Amino acid sequence: MQATPFQISIPDSELDALAQRLRHTRWPDQYAGDAWALGTDIAWLRELVHYWATTFDWRAAEQRLNQQPQFTARINGLRIHYVHRRGNGPQPYPLILTHGWPGSFIEFLPLIDLLCDPASTGGDPADAFDVVVPSLPGFGFSERPAEPGVAAAQTADMWAELMRCLGYAHFGAQGGDFGAFVSAELARRHPQQVDGVHLNYLPGSYEPSLDASAPPLTDDERAFLDAKNAWAALEAGYSHVHATKPQTAAYALNDSPTGLAAWIVEKFRSWSDCDGDIERVFSKDELLTNLSLYWHTQTISSSMRFYWENRLQPLRFAAGERVKPPLGFARFPKEISRPPQSWVRRVFDIAQWSDMPRGGHFAALEQPALLAEEIRRFFRGLRQR
Repeated sequence: MQATPFQISIPDSELDALAQRLRHTRWPDQYAGDAWALGTDIAWLRELVHYWATTFDWRAAEQRLNQQPQFTARINGLRIHYVHRRGNGPQPYPLILTHGWPGSFIEFLPLIDLLCDPASTGGDPADAFDVVVPSLPGFGFSERPAEPGVAAAQTADMWAELMRCLGYAHFGAQGGDFGAFVSAELARRHPQQVDGVHLNYLPGSYEPSLDASAPPLTDDERAFLDAKNAWAALEAGYSHVHATKPQTAAYALNDSPTGLAAWIVEKFRSWSDCDGDIERVFSKDELLTNLSLYWHTQTISSSMRFYWENRLQPLRFAAGERVKPPLGFARFPKEISRPPQSWVRRVFDIAQWSDMPRGGHFAALEQPALLAEEIRRFFRGLRQR
């Protein structure tokens, strides 16, 4: 593997074209009443789009992103973009962080500083990590797969190869959303390399065996599965589209930055611990940096196809199958899925379980200090393996 240094540089012509598209948005109407009842509120979105077209400074955001050491490398046939930040401590431990949808590598930036240099915020330098943050295939600056067949399982194989090529014989893995799916597959498929896995989300397709040899469902597990199905009925329309007909929606979302903003920002509001006030948790600049990444790389279509791929390769386990590396789990109160320990324990060996005091689906961006401490605590006992 040959690592090539990478810097983000979006041409001025693309920034000008984006501003023109935003200014010429053709707006739909909206019912009076509850502003967000049917989806993204038009008044709030108008404000965001105006800010995007007239005030948001992509060059400043680009400069901040380029302060991180970024690279690209060809891994198992695809060019993968990643951040590789060395830790500041006596013996930094290697950790690979994986994002999900509609996030990106950007959501880990507040967490990277805390993990790589704990002493800078009063922590113990012995807790330092070497952090690797790849962009999922078809997300951001990672190459879009040209053919079907790249799901979480194949991504996990790429991550194992990436870490091996970076010189890490053993490492830890962490993630939420699709990052949890990939991290779980890393632990499942590469237990000889993965010392432990820390998750803040359980993949939606996670399915332990419930054959005759398995313990019967508990009341808590039944309640969880009922809640999961109820959430899917009202909130998972986007996921069904992504997993079945992503190409159809991609034409509109790849053509309209306003449509892209509506599709993505609504999830940041619905899935975060913001009580309906999205800017209480995320600034406009944070939201637009992430949106601009999707727009300028034209990866909304390929990112949606990742749902289609994972529908065909769900996280199902055979009778008696277990994931060997230990698991740490941080369950945030406003997460979209909050499984009981018994449901997770059917496949994983739980070494650390924490019910967090605040935070939602985007834990690394919402509560980086809380998540960083959970990650440090979990991997302290695994560093010497």
